[in-house]
Amino acid sequence: MKRSKVGIVGGTGYTGAELLRLLLVHPHVEVAAITSRSEAGQKVGDYFPSLRGRTDLAFSDPESGDLDQCEIVFFATPHTVAASQVGALLAKGIRVIDLSADFRLADKDQWEQWYKVTHPAPGLFGEAVYGLPEVHREAIASARLVACPGCYPTAILLGLLPLLDQDFVDLTSIIADAKSGVSGAGRAAAVGTLLCETSENFKTYAANGHRHLPELIQHATSSAGGRPLGLTFVPHLVPMMRGMEATLYIRRAPSGTSESGNDAGDPLSPQAVHDLFSRYFESEPFVDVLPLGQHPETRSVKGTNICRIGIFRQPGDGPIIISSVIDNVVKGASGQAVQNMNLMLGLPEIAGLDYTALLPG
Repeated sequence: MKRSKVGIVGGTGYTGAELLRLLLVHPHVEVAAITSRSEAGQKVGDYFPSLRGRTDLAFSDPESGDLDQCEIVFFATPHTVAASQVGALLAKGIRVIDLSADFRLADKDQWEQWYKVTHPAPGLFGEAVYGLPEVHREAIASARLVACPGCYPTAILLGLLPLLDQDFVDLTSIIADAKSGVSGAGRAAAVGTLLCETSENFKTYAANGHRHLPELIQHATSSAGGRPLGLTFVPHLVPMMRGMEATLYIRRAPSGTSESGNDAGDPLSPQAVHDLFSRYFESEPFVDVLPLGQHPETRSVKGTNICRIGIFRQPGDGPIIISSVIDNVVKGASGQAVQNMNLMLGLPEIAGLDYTALLPG
């Protein structure tokens, strides 16, 4: 079977390295090009010792033309890089999966407000398909430009989706308390991500507003059918390399009836919510709804494209508590990008992604 040729722009960061790890052993694709201005000419296996013996590729300059032979090109680059380059690739009939935030929002003014720069490709706003397969599978398959979701939105949206269109849920008071490993900050050198700064430490950041907030609100509102949404999202940095957990608190709508002490007939009881989640995700290859009362752990998804979800409620009529865990570098970035690629190429969705978690990890 002929392998589809793919390329990576920006192959020296964590998401680029993870893309390489997954694509080099993918049964149906060939990595034909990987670019890096700073490392052009260097062998990939020398730059990433973990990939020695897996490829003879060397990094090339983005202007070399090596990407022209590809069917799909991934951008694992800082914001604005993809937006400045994808137009030329799309004009050649090359499809693009962007792992940055350049095309995740539908409103250009909102994007520029949060990212503090002028968007390089305003004409492409509205064309990109949001690459969350659990919601947009059919649109992704035919798209020429896919915007891969952020890691926080992936974990949070998967933990919210089954409830967003339910009348008994109060959409105006959702709380998302999320924690990420340090790899989520990227590979660039920064004081805040030094070992001595992050080890034995736990902190909130961007509590006054994180860039993923408008992305979350936009796509959650869409799944809620346009109903008003109020979301408090607070991210935290935890002293581990990879992994993400989001604890979500969802309250009963004011008009809903409380069945405190009696779960029978209560749509917000743990059992009813568990049944709802189980039905919603029963055909999803990468979402695992745990048995009622089990707590998901980040190590149970390390190195995989799986999101695991646990459902809880404390005594009384308090909020339903959803715990959602992913590997932020895989399902939160590169693995989800490969999942999108599989859909775009008409391949089995699990191709190249059927891994079990690392243990210990």
